[in-house]
Amino acid sequence: MDSPQSSASASVNLQELLNRVDNDRQLLHELLSIFKEEFPGNLRNLRVAVAAGNLSEVAKLSHTLKGTLSNLAVAAGAASAAALEHAARSGDSTRVQAAFSDFDKTVAGLISEFEACLAEAHPS
Repeated sequence: MDSPQSSASASVNLQELLNRVDNDRQLLHELLSIFKEEFPGNLRNLRVAVAAGNLSEVAKLSHTLKGTLSNLAVAAGAASAAALEHAARSGDSTRVQAAFSDFDKTVAGLISEFEACLAEAHPS
C-alpha cells in the first residue's frame, strides 16, 4: 500500500528521506529540526521580497528553498519553488505573484508534516 503522497500539499516522502540519510534517524531528526527552525523565517523573507517586488531576492530565496526542499524529499514543494524562481528570473511580477501564491499553498502544511516525520523518525 502506497503512502498518501498525492495531495496538493508539499508531502514529505519519508521513506525517500530516510534512504537519503542511510536510515540514520538521529541525523534525520537534526535535519528536520533545523528546517523547522529556519523555514518560517525564509518564507517570511520570501513573502516580503514578493510584496516589495524585489525579483532578484525572490529568485535567490526561491532557489535556496528549491534546493532545501529537494534535499528533504519534498518534490512538490521543490517544483513549486522552481516555478517561482523561474518567474522571478523572467522579470514578470504578475507571474511572480501567482507563482508565490501557488508555492505558499503548496508548503502551507509542511511544518506539521515535518513534525509528524520527526515523531516517526525519533519516537519518544
